[in-house]
Amino acid sequence: MSHNQLPATLQQLTEATHADPFAVLGRHYEGEEVRVRAILPQAETVTIAELQQEMTRVSGTDIFEWRGAGEDLPQHYRLIWRDQDHREHIAHDPYSFPPQLPDFDMHLFGEGRHWHAYRLLGARVHETSGIAGVLFAVWAPNAARVSVVGEFNAWDGRCHPMRVYGNGIWELFIPDLPPGLLYKFEIRARDGSILLKADPYGRRFEVRPSTATLVEPPSTYRWRDESWRLARASRDWQRSPMAIYEVHPGSWQRGPEGEMLNYRELAERLVDYIKDLGFTHIELMPITEHPFDLSWGYQTTGYYAPTSRFGSPDDFRYLVDHCHANGIGVILDWVPAHFPKDAHGLGQFDGTALYEHQDPRLGEHLDWGTLIFNFGRSEVKNFLISSALFWLEEFHIDGLRVDAVASMLYLDYSRTEWIPNQYGGRENIEAIAFLRELNEIVHDQVPGALVMAEESTSWPQVTRPTYVGGLGFDLKWNMGWMNDTLEYFKEDPIHRQYHQDALTFSMLYAFTENFLLPLSHDEVTHGKRSLLYRMPGDEWQRFANLRLLYTYMYTHPGKKLLFMGSEFGQGEEWDSQRILDWYVLEYPLHQGIQQLVRQANRLYQDESALHQLDFIGEGFEWIDCHDAHNSVLIYQRKTEPADKDGERGETLTSVPEHLVVALNFTPVPRREYRVGVPVAGDYREVFNSDATAFGGSGVDNGNAPLSTEPVPWMNHAQSLLLTLPPLAGIVLKPAPTNAKDTAAQDGASETTAKAAD
Repeated sequence: MSHNQLPATLQQLTEATHADPFAVLGRHYEGEEVRVRAILPQAETVTIAELQQEMTRVSGTDIFEWRGAGEDLPQHYRLIWRDQDHREHIAHDPYSFPPQLPDFDMHLFGEGRHWHAYRLLGARVHETSGIAGVLFAVWAPNAARVSVVGEFNAWDGRCHPMRVYGNGIWELFIPDLPPGLLYKFEIRARDGSILLKADPYGRRFEVRPSTATLVEPPSTYRWRDESWRLARASRDWQRSPMAIYEVHPGSWQRGPEGEMLNYRELAERLVDYIKDLGFTHIELMPITEHPFDLSWGYQTTGYYAPTSRFGSPDDFRYLVDHCHANGIGVILDWVPAHFPKDAHGLGQFDGTALYEHQDPRLGEHLDWGTLIFNFGRSEVKNFLISSALFWLEEFHIDGLRVDAVASMLYLDYSRTEWIPNQYGGRENIEAIAFLRELNEIVHDQVPGALVMAEESTSWPQVTRPTYVGGLGFDLKWNMGWMNDTLEYFKEDPIHRQYHQDALTFSMLYAFTENFLLPLSHDEVTHGKRSLLYRMPGDEWQRFANLRLLYTYMYTHPGKKLLFMGSEFGQGEEWDSQRILDWYVLEYPLHQGIQQLVRQANRLYQDESALHQLDFIGEGFEWIDCHDAHNSVLIYQRKTEPADKDGERGETLTSVPEHLVVALNFTPVPRREYRVGVPVAGDYREVFNSDATAFGGSGVDNGNAPLSTEPVPWMNHAQSLLLTLPPLAGIVLKPAPTNAKDTAAQDGASETTAKAAD
């Protein structure tokens, strides 16, 4: 029989165009007989194992048939075939198995309410009727045909075509297939073009530049962090310290031959380092799989896979677990705002704009060369929300930092051509609904997990609950504070008197959101230079300015974030292709920066006044913000008043604990500088960024307590005469008044610069 004389269905099979392979392949009853049909392009001969019956090749094709009574043919029979190299293979026929996907899951997915879609789609080790294999499923509603291809079938799309459901999900169970194999989906688009796509729900990928997905077996990792997770669920994070160390794993450190560190190696080195420095969390720049190193992970192709650059998923689990065992939280940089155009990725996935918008005015970021998710599509929301929960649940991540939120909120973000919403506005209504839904579901499903927004505009109520009209995030990066502060610090100190409003402006809006103060990777790359070399002046002034910047950040309301290398005064601008300049720690001034960050973290954690009321106006009060002539700022940080029992059992309300912060932004020491203080008594200097242990000049207020005078000053009845060191900040604390307080004060004094000596 010539190829042209084949029945249409068989011809479609040989051409890999048939959309319903189960209608042709496998077992089919024809009257009182049974016909078994298989397509095996690599086979020379094929035999049905249980019947010991050889199948007949359909002339001119790779299709094999057998017809007979079939009463002895089991439901799930095996085929034995020999290939051209005379090697023998045996496996159950995939086309003898019924649909494997549960109806309820399919219903939820179709409605856009399957928050754990990663348990439905992708490649999963699966067992049915006592037969193990791999169940593949992919959403491609506009495809004409989808096949699983891989090293197990010579990447031939004719071998394993999939069945399709009414909701556009394609599925195939391949029995006897072990995990660990490489695969992709071969998709035939409606226009006849063939697309080779990685699995959108893939759990593991080849190391770049290769792009195939691996069938990842179920994890065997045994977690040890149950107590951490239970404590996290009940922790009052808003009133707790949060100092985040932002890390790019590929350039933090590397092995002796320049090789990437494994997640486990990274865990051992990184945790010891940041624990010693006093950080409470690490934030990992995107470790979701990405093909291009220079994208830093922000052009993600694997939304469910830790990048294979650094090891396996279980290696990554070890990193998170090791952090938790040492009291360190883990935040993942997560990118739902856009995705790259790589041919193997999500773009034009089934030959149509499936995950993105067809119109580039809605579906493309021209500045970044990336595509924008269609947030109004239920299945796309499923994909992203499921991804968020996947990292939080499967890897015990403590929080997500959502990248580029501003680009999601505005339809005209960084573009000249755009399409207004249905009301004629610039707001992306579908993205707003997605973000609210994301935050509601995360907080419902994962108690204690935090979601923070990198949002650079004045969009209101980013961190307010959705039920009052907010977006529902826990934290917002304070980009305004960061920009204003760095602009101020680049000014020569002689000119700073004219720019004091750049520092005071942040307090006009500091409590409108739950803010995090970021000095992130974005501020030390793309020609901006390192933080150290963004400071003006000679070498001494640059280091003093940097110490002052960190003192200002750690005493300003808001949680903290510092990018790697900044903690020791990295000299060169960050380059993701090489490791940090660790060698500079041979020099005292860099050692001093590191020591200051260590002590600032301890002060920040030890003193509740610096973190308890970060998001409430009662936790901050200006003492003097008007001395622009001397470029001095003075303020106090406070706790809530504590209720204490009096001697007779009555309830007494105490004065809030407080710290006085004085910052001098010029290189001129200010001696006998009078400062108003809220209570009479003695104060002690508990932090001084000019301490010699930090590389400073050692100008301080001595070890003896400073006594107040009944001289009204700065709206306070009491005042102190201080020495303000040059380009430095000091922190004063009321001295203890009884033995119990003395013991507490002695513990806190370990955070002082003098203790650092």
